[in-house]
Amino acid sequence: MQSMPFVRITLATGTDDGACARVGDAVHHALVSAANVPKDDLFQVVELLPPASLRVTPAYLGIDHSSDVAIVQVFLNAGRSVEVKKALYAAIAEGVAAAAGLRREDVVVSLVEVGKENWSFGSGLMSYPP
Repeated sequence: MQSMPFVRITLATGTDDGACARVGDAVHHALVSAANVPKDDLFQVVELLPPASLRVTPAYLGIDHSSDVAIVQVFLNAGRSVEVKKALYAAIAEGVAAAAGLRREDVVVSLVEVGKENWSFGSGLMSYPP
């Protein structure tokens, strides 16, 4: 099984509740469409930080960043191909940029792959025992 993502989305304070919900929906849609995550598999934290607390390098790897960024961290089961990851990055960048009124360049994504035995989705039980 390759699903079960947990997502942390960090945006600047001043982002309205509607935009926060749209960003969360955009990330979830990207996971469902690009990474084959089930539609009912939704675990997200959307946090707002003061702009001074969202610090990124102004230019890195040929990508210019503004001070208005969104950081998306996705914890998910290991095993997806490079092609799936590339499609997921693109879908998240496109969706979040549109939902929050940002540039695609200002959507930073990090995937954290974990073994499936590292999940407990409630009741103190290992959700996917070996």
